[in-house]
Amino acid sequence: MDERLKFVARLLDGEKMAVVCREFGISRKTGYKILTRYNAIGLDGLTDRSRRPYRHANQLPVQIETQIVRLKEDKPSWGAPKIREKLARLYPDAHTPAISTVHAVLDRHGLVKRRMRRRNRAKGTPLSLPGQPNDLWCADYKGEFMLADRRYCYPLTITDFASRYLFACEALATTKEAYAFPVFEAVFKEYGLPRAIRTDNGVPFASPNALFGLSKLSVWWLRLGIEIERIKPGHPQQNGRHNASHPEARDHQAGRPQLPPAAGQVRRLHRMLQHRAAAPGAEHALPGRALRAINASLQRPA
Repeated sequence: MDERLKFVARLLDGEKMAVVCREFGISRKTGYKILTRYNAIGLDGLTDRSRRPYRHANQLPVQIETQIVRLKEDKPSWGAPKIREKLARLYPDAHTPAISTVHAVLDRHGLVKRRMRRRNRAKGTPLSLPGQPNDLWCADYKGEFMLADRRYCYPLTITDFASRYLFACEALATTKEAYAFPVFEAVFKEYGLPRAIRTDNGVPFASPNALFGLSKLSVWWLRLGIEIERIKPGHPQQNGRHNASHPEARDHQAGRPQLPPAAGQVRRLHRMLQHRAAAPGAEHALPGRALRAINASLQRPA
């Protein structure tokens, strides 16, 4: 507004329109428009004006909008679809607005009640600190690997909390629970049942929309008499002992030609199990019977 006021002041002092417009960097048409507004309205003509169009081609008629509000007030339980059908019957010759338009009118007049969506926020459980093998197992997926055939591999790892012994590291094609069941079943048959299993809150160990977050896999564990421990969301350090084995699995994958999961990935993960079984101190990790079962399993071909 200050620039327009200076512009009009110089014109009122007798300066030429062309010279003043050239100095202000505007066309003479714009200059005459500013001067005309000042002469007609005064200083109010120099303020910024609304750029809203005078009319909207698709604007709903006021009568229809008023009828929509009146129908909603008469029938509070009606929604936009019913109100639209009622308008089509009342005014068959008029253009019936869309359901979204009716809803927008109701929302604009504050006649829409939004439901608060209930979100099931995952919470951690109390965590134990056992000192004996088989008291607590830990399970998790070690990220994902892209294979040569452009598919992803998801290694499922299961370890003992006290001894940090790696029971299983299976290369799976997905994190669906149907693929995890056979892995846990084989480990349970070979090494027995632990007292508890610690996991995160992701699939397939938990289900965000189920009762108490229980998935089919976790319900199966409970039926077997296994307690469930879950870490808090965003706190992977609560399962840090288990995650410490993941860099080793990553090192066995990095820097080597990628092979299909049925051949190369399984052999690599099997070699990692053999490497961990032969590590110093591994003979003291588990009781003798479990250790013999592990050694026997590692002798099987991949």
